[in-house]
Amino acid sequence: SSDVCSSDLDLSTRDCGGQAVVMLGGELDVMDAATVAATLSAGAAGGSVVIVDLARLKFVDASGPGPLMLAREHARAAGGELLLAAPQRQALLVPTATRLADVLPVHACVEDAARIAEQSRAAAPVTARAALPAVI
Repeated sequence: SSDVCSSDLDLSTRDCGGQAVVMLGGELDVMDAATVAATLSAGAAGGSVVIVDLARLKFVDASGPGPLMLAREHARAAGGELLLAAPQRQALLVPTATRLADVLPVHACVEDAARIAEQSRAAAPVTARAALPAVI
């Protein structure tokens, strides 16, 4: 587990059922976008599933969706996936307006996302992983 703390954003990583979980808390704004993109992309580099736990994220400005979309592109290019879990309605007002929730799979909690990821990984051939379904 590792932690990064800026004045407005808390970022930490952990494991949940063999899946990498990146927890974002506080506020995600343009000042933290590069750090978030780098952390998520690094986690996805090995072709694994990265679950972004948004339960403690209170605010996302207009720059917030960018690092999430970039990390998902990196994850998919490496044969993995990026999933969002436990978004707070008030935090996703901007991302919802930019249709982020329509593009990234969103799950009610980290455990649901980990279970879906594990089922998908077990069902997919090693050489070609299927896209994970969105559960909203």
